[in-house]
Amino acid sequence: MHIRGTTILAVKKDNKVTVAGDGQVTMDTTILKHGARKVRRLYNNEVIVGFAGATADAFTLFDRFDQKLEQYNGNLLRSAVELTKDWRTDRILRHLEALMIAVNKDYSLIISGNGDVIESDDNVMAIGSGGPYAQAAARALVRHTNLSSTEIAKEAMKITAEICIYTNDRVTLEEIEIDHEKKKTKSKELK
Repeated sequence: MHIRGTTILAVKKDNKVTVAGDGQVTMDTTILKHGARKVRRLYNNEVIVGFAGATADAFTLFDRFDQKLEQYNGNLLRSAVELTKDWRTDRILRHLEALMIAVNKDYSLIISGNGDVIESDDNVMAIGSGGPYAQAAARALVRHTNLSSTEIAKEAMKITAEICIYTNDRVTLEEIEIDHEKKKTKSKELK
């Protein structure tokens, strides 16, 4: 049986970056779980990661990515590149079919097992079955409203849940506030 579906969305606007993930886990035509947590904080709460793929793969990649962040002192871009190298060459990791979004105060990245490390052009990115819907909704909201990154993420995920059958409205939101003057980040978990 194939476990499928998820929506992970990252929105960076003004002095915040927010990552949102829905909670639905689907196997074939059955919803197995409504409240899965697909968004996590890593490296002293300075990095937020969202995952689309199988749960076991998620835990493996979160752990490996956290190790890379520790090894490279929280350098998100370098850690992402090194993770993709391992992902492509390691006998076990290369069989994982998944995508990750990783953000910090400086970067918003999509990371894949094909060796891709893709930075956002417009500070909005999404992955998973509902990714295109969430990204389209978030882009429209960024361009045509004054909503915050968190409000945009909430609304875009709500719209996605109305369209994508593999996405629900039980959303986990994680936010990093960027203090430009002090070059520090403040982390905040949102429900």
